[in-house]
Amino acid sequence: MNLRLAFYGDDFTGSTDALEALELAGIRARLFLHPPSPSELAGFPGLEAAGVAGGSRTFTPTEMDAHLPAIFEALAALGAPLIHYKVCSTFDSSPTSGSIGRAIEIGRAVTGARPAAILAGAPALGRYCAFGHLFARAGAARPVHRIDRHPTMSRHPVTPMDESDLRLHLARQTPLRCALLDLLDLELDDDALDARLDEIIAGGEEMILFDVLRGGHLPRLGRLFDRLSRRHAPLFIAGSSGVEAALAAYWQSLPGGPRPPAWPAPAPVHQMLVVSGSCSPVTDRQIQWLLDHGGIEVPLDAAALTSDAAARVFEQSVSQVLELLEQGATPVVHTCRGPGDPRLAPGAGAAISLWLGRLLRAVLDRRRPPRTAILGGDTSVAAGTALAIRSLTLLTPIDPGAPLCLAHGGPVADGLEIIFKGGQLGREDFLGRAQGQQPR
Repeated sequence: MNLRLAFYGDDFTGSTDALEALELAGIRARLFLHPPSPSELAGFPGLEAAGVAGGSRTFTPTEMDAHLPAIFEALAALGAPLIHYKVCSTFDSSPTSGSIGRAIEIGRAVTGARPAAILAGAPALGRYCAFGHLFARAGAARPVHRIDRHPTMSRHPVTPMDESDLRLHLARQTPLRCALLDLLDLELDDDALDARLDEIIAGGEEMILFDVLRGGHLPRLGRLFDRLSRRHAPLFIAGSSGVEAALAAYWQSLPGGPRPPAWPAPAPVHQMLVVSGSCSPVTDRQIQWLLDHGGIEVPLDAAALTSDAAARVFEQSVSQVLELLEQGATPVVHTCRGPGDPRLAPGAGAAISLWLGRLLRAVLDRRRPPRTAILGGDTSVAAGTALAIRSLTLLTPIDPGAPLCLAHGGPVADGLEIIFKGGQLGREDFLGRAQGQQPR
């Protein structure tokens, strides 16, 4: 098997985002929850990309040191010329939590990549990098904000983005030197662009950050990554699903390259289970839309889930959700409705996510709705783990970065239609279209 790409996602929602970017381009991909062996991949003939959905977005550097080397070694053993460490397109991270700089250090040490590439922007998601500075929309709406002035990410409870220059942001996390290939470089012809990249490499820089502003930049970036992988295989890249979009755009430009298939809208289902641990105002608006269109709210006491009352609250909540499902309703379980919710419990997110994962498993053990949506990165990791999902394949897109997937695994997970959506992604009516209420 000749893989084009192997990737590791630092959370579940970002991992399905990368899976979607590949499949929409006609590149056959599969997402695993644990690194697959070469013999396991041999059971999927024609596979062109393989990914692992992880949870390092919340890891300390010590936890990264304990977990990431073995994962990167397993990905390198698959023989792909490009290894992608998939991070959120908002790049939120810190020296103590989800350090992208530390992950790059580990990736370079394992793969020997010289230099590492970085691409944060993803135009399809409304993420742009200009002269090293990151910009992002809030949800699917305008305006575009500089990331350190973004209404949500600048106030993230764990990893607030208070620096838009990604070179300075990374300098807090790693001593590795970082060069920039900027928008003006991307306006050069191919020969001059190659010469500019060679000049940067000759300067001995250990990381190269690549700007991206529009879709037309993607095939040019993909060509550069392909060129780097041929000279310095395997190439280690840290970045958003813009990496997959750039590679796919380049591969599609080649004679006989992959062609995007047609995808149907999500089939309508009479009910859907929604479980949210997200504190994003984007998710809050999506929840409100569904409540206004027939969803039934099941608010959980986040503080109680981390107290002596946790077991009682848990059982009551499971019973309430099961009763609603029995009635044919669409339950919307949540622990927070936006950053102003008094239930917001900074520092307790991991514990709350674990409880939500357990709740989901307890419900699905007894009754399976036609479709399930998990909102929030940490909640998605906990849910995927609790359900013992082995791998995911794409069923159909909904909004960029948040597709409908089919789960494969044990008796609870196998055949489950499931969505893992990051807090910042999707239009206001996302959950309605996820249930098939609205045309795409």
